[in-house]
Amino acid sequence: MKIGFIGLGNMGGPMASNLAKAGFDVTATDLSADAVDRAVDAGCRRGESVAAAVGDADVVVSMLPAGAHVRSVYGDGYGVIANAKEGALFIDSSTIDVDSARDVVAAAAEKGFVMVDAPVSGGVAAASAGTLTFMVGGEADAFARAKPVLEKMGKNIFHAGGAGNGQAAKIANNMLLGITMIATCEAFNLAEKLGLDAQTFFDISSTASGQSWSMTSYCPAPGPVPAAPSNRDYQPGFAAAMMLKDMRLAQGAAHKAKAATPLGAQAEALYALMESAGKDDLDFSGVMKLIRGDL
Repeated sequence: MKIGFIGLGNMGGPMASNLAKAGFDVTATDLSADAVDRAVDAGCRRGESVAAAVGDADVVVSMLPAGAHVRSVYGDGYGVIANAKEGALFIDSSTIDVDSARDVVAAAAEKGFVMVDAPVSGGVAAASAGTLTFMVGGEADAFARAKPVLEKMGKNIFHAGGAGNGQAAKIANNMLLGITMIATCEAFNLAEKLGLDAQTFFDISSTASGQSWSMTSYCPAPGPVPAAPSNRDYQPGFAAAMMLKDMRLAQGAAHKAKAATPLGAQAEALYALMESAGKDDLDFSGVMKLIRGDL
């Protein structure tokens, strides 16, 4: 099977590499020549342009920064829809707004193409290990076609429903993650102020009703979870800038859907303070520094 891969950043690069390792014939392209060079070193063919990468591909996979990039890469005259061969399947794994996802899927369908939105969770480590979680929006037959490809890049593949529902699942999940991380930071900070050390509080709360993934897998207080970014001065990981992007997507969707998300709004504001302080290159668990007054 031939795959055209567009977008070779921190996530897309390892994803393309894993597809090549799985035996697919991958032609990869990116605006960064260095990123394309790394993909070639990992077993991909060089795509000089989007059109060249997708022209004879059975499947097109994209991993792009924002909705505007997805609309452009798929919709412009030089893009995917205009240059893909008949019958190709499109998989967009970017995290973007729901409306953009649905609009691009509809534009593809108008030209006879099948497309799914398939954003991911798991970060760079999971992208490299091939253990990502995919949340897939699209028709059932499209999901069935996409799943064998996604399984070479991920461990958990979920069908979330119709077009755009993958994005809905992703932004709702990450809003929850952003909120619980802040709550976990506040709890550890309070415990410390009251004279309880981080390890003792972790030992108690991680087996009690306050337990969460933010605590047990990604503890924002240095010490209890050795692999967590808190033990390497909050180097990402998943950068606060990326979390802020997802929080903003969630708030945009919430306003449009008239869904009340007061904690989501407050969480967005706190991550925006990290951005204002020029510290959004820290891991998102680095919001602990903000709460402690260390930024």
